[in-house]
Amino acid sequence: MSNTTDATRAMRISLGIGFLMLVLKVGAYVLTGSAAILGDAAESVVHVAAVMFASFSLGLLHKPADDDHPYGHSKIAFFSAGIEGGLIIVAAIFIIYESVRRLLLHLPPSNLDQGLALTALTIIINAALGTYLIRTGKRSGSIILESNGKHVLTDVWTSLGAIVGLGLVALTGWHSWDSICGLIMAANIIWTGYGLMRQSVGGLMDSADPKLNASLDAALRRETEKHGLKFHALRHRDAGEMHYVEVHLLFPDEIMLRDAHRTATEIEHAVQASVANPVLITTHLECLGDHDELHQHGEASDPNYKRA
Repeated sequence: MSNTTDATRAMRISLGIGFLMLVLKVGAYVLTGSAAILGDAAESVVHVAAVMFASFSLGLLHKPADDDHPYGHSKIAFFSAGIEGGLIIVAAIFIIYESVRRLLLHLPPSNLDQGLALTALTIIINAALGTYLIRTGKRSGSIILESNGKHVLTDVWTSLGAIVGLGLVALTGWHSWDSICGLIMAANIIWTGYGLMRQSVGGLMDSADPKLNASLDAALRRETEKHGLKFHALRHRDAGEMHYVEVHLLFPDEIMLRDAHRTATEIEHAVQASVANPVLITTHLECLGDHDELHQHGEASDPNYKRA
């Protein structure tokens, strides 16, 4: 089964289970009136909306490049992660509001046994689903699936928080435990949402990956030394499912273009095979003799030019 098929199948499973979780949690809230369970249900509403957008994004992600998008559509993965992170934070704000409201009004939960049983069932299902989505996302290189899996696991934590809140109410008779646990869950959800949004912004702003940079630098040094060459101006950007890499190779003045191109291609293939990330390398061929003279003006005019 291809990575694309794996990812599509995983997203459909996530959406179907998301609707099931929503029904179970709304049922648990109707039975208990618990602030923690209401917050858990609200997070599931956000999750279903996020999965629907992620499913759309996954379809667009694998759409071939066209005239308007010559690099393809894979950047949608970062939009998806950002929107999911933002929706998670919206859910957390609602949980905070409802928890404080019930705390101030001294509203107690009811039917604790049934609420605990339904919430425990959602924890088991979501824990299995979240683990499956993250593993499938890593195997297929899909940030969309990984983000969705992390969102599902935050759902597990919110459900655990709801169980702790109801359990403490049952043990102590103090109704405020329900609201306090709701507030703790909201803080955890905000942290997860912030992480997703930070990942999204980093991808959209082409933040450098230090580990990939180190791997590329080491591979290029090894391969260029084999051919007695030098390189500089290494740059790379994450496009979601592919990293685009640019680098300048410095050749002796007397080399023929055909031979230089052949050597550059060999270096590209060797470097691509030696790094874990999927990369597409574009090399710029230069001659050592007049390199500095030719690039003296180019460096001044290009603010993104970076010498090695």
